[in-house]
Amino acid sequence: MSQHEATLLLGSNLGDKENNINSAIRLLEEQIGTILARTEIIATEPVEFDSKNFFCNIAIVIKTQYSPVSLLKRLKALEKSMGRSTDTSVSKIYEDRIIDIDVIFFDKISFYSTELIIPHEKHLHQREFSRQLLDELMNIKKQ
Repeated sequence: MSQHEATLLLGSNLGDKENNINSAIRLLEEQIGTILARTEIIATEPVEFDSKNFFCNIAIVIKTQYSPVSLLKRLKALEKSMGRSTDTSVSKIYEDRIIDIDVIFFDKISFYSTELIIPHEKHLHQREFSRQLLDELMNIKKQ
């Protein structure tokens, strides 16, 4: 079975945010694949919507057997299992959330579908916190 490397960004701004991130990582390892690298968790302001709740964010690299679309479906199911009720890709509205998991890279491919675009352009070019986490992740992978 083929193994793939996916770079994911996780964020939470409701409840015990760090615990939400750590719970999601545990579930990722149980259900989706092996964590190969991870950054430190950082606190960030909400982007593209107003909220008084700051985010905790982390970047990880995971080894998985799933295709990009299959991985996305499993990530959405994991988010839902943790209590996320709305999906920004469907509602087109950003709001507070217990967990958010975005696919940034998948192997070295470019991928486009109605459900998923890889690489994730907003995280690469429009969100400073994402670039900070991705730079940190690249440094970790070089070691």
